[in-house]
Amino acid sequence: MTKLSVVVITKNEEANLERCLESVSFAEEIVVIDSRSTDRTAEIAALYRARFITVDWAGFGPAKQTGVEQAAGEWILSLDADEVVSPGLAEEIKDVIQDANSVDGYYIPRRTQFLSRWIYHCGWYPDPVLRLFRKEVGNFDSAAVHEKVVLEGKTGRLHNDLLHYSYPTLESYFEKFNRYTTMAAKEGFRNGRRAGFFDITFRPVGTFIKHYITKRGFLDGLEGFILSILSSG
Repeated sequence: MTKLSVVVITKNEEANLERCLESVSFAEEIVVIDSRSTDRTAEIAALYRARFITVDWAGFGPAKQTGVEQAAGEWILSLDADEVVSPGLAEEIKDVIQDANSVDGYYIPRRTQFLSRWIYHCGWYPDPVLRLFRKEVGNFDSAAVHEKVVLEGKTGRLHNDLLHYSYPTLESYFEKFNRYTTMAAKEGFRNGRRAGFFDITFRPVGTFIKHYITKRGFLDGLEGFILSILSSG
């Protein structure tokens, strides 16, 4: 039986995908769930002998769950195309999936790069994410954005970082911000959530203070200041 399946969701990710797939070349299976890319995404996936499955976009949760269902592995490692498994994390993953005493899922610390600087404060690190889990007890929920794994079992924590190359430029930040907030607003509206006077008037100032002062974003230099400003918007 396949021990580890890596599941990656994509949409025009030729700039990121090769770096991502190279970092998980140790896995027995790679499954790419693609939302009709028009760039070299499929070609790059083929270089790594990934199973390439095309779907219509229905949100992050449904796309990742499709990957889980299609995977053959006992263990699932779920990644976004702009994420990279560090060498230390790769060795840690190999060890735990072979350990008979392993728990059912593992939170992994994620380190994000913003404008070419690794962010260690602003509330952005270590940002533990549940991404490695046994297929038989884990599934993604149906959230269009801010999806999460629903796990029926015990969890542990790994120590080495998952590297997130998410925001190389301000343009990329705003593009993702606009896309994610639009999806989140639509989902919130469907669930009856509305922004009130407090959210519009006072929350931005409080959010900046939290990220820059309380979470010590000032230690991340100019990038930390910019990020704290943007997070309060």
